[in-house]
Order: sequence, then structure tokens, then C-alpha cells
Amino acid sequence: MLFVVAQTIQPRLIARVRRLRLAHKLTQKALAEKAGLGYKYYQHVEAGRRRDIRLSTLEKLAKACELELWKLVNLDAEMAAGGEDTQSKYVVSPDRQRRKG
Repeated sequence: MLFVVAQTIQPRLIARVRRLRLAHKLTQKALAEKAGLGYKYYQHVEAGRRRDIRLSTLEKLAKACELELWKLVNLDAEMAAGGEDTQSKYVVSPDRQRRKG
């Protein structure tokens, strides 16, 4: 079964995965490996360049983030619990911050 994430939900969902990855102190490569995904594929997913995220991919990401799938995709609960704004936010790595400065 192919389940494609709606374009209005995808940015919110990917922002949530990114926050979870950072909370677990994982690099993109480490999360991709933990989820059994290719690094470049995951990099494109997190950057929003993949428009066809499958349910199986979401399941792998949820498991890698130590969550059940329904908890990963339940974006309303995150907002009700006082989670941050669901707009996608970019996190600048310390290496890039040093290069700018």
C-alpha cells in the first residue's frame, strides 16, 4: 500500500522528525542508519525535496525515534501540549555558525 503524505502535513511532520532527531542528539546520517534508510534519501526527506514519503518510511523513522507511528503523526497533540510552532524551522549546526561568524 502506498501512502503519500499530503503536502500540507509533510512540512509539519518533517519538522517534527527533525526536532526528534536533534533531541536524540543524532546526525542525519545516524538517524538514517538507525531507521534503515539511505543517508542521501533521508537528507532529501528532511530538506523537503522528497514529495512521496511512504508509510513504511514513516514507520521506520518513528521506530528510530523510539515512538509508535501514531505518536509521530499526531501533530495536533503536539500543539495541544504546548509544542513549538509547527512551521518548519531550520537549525544551523555549530560548524555552519562558526563559518558565518
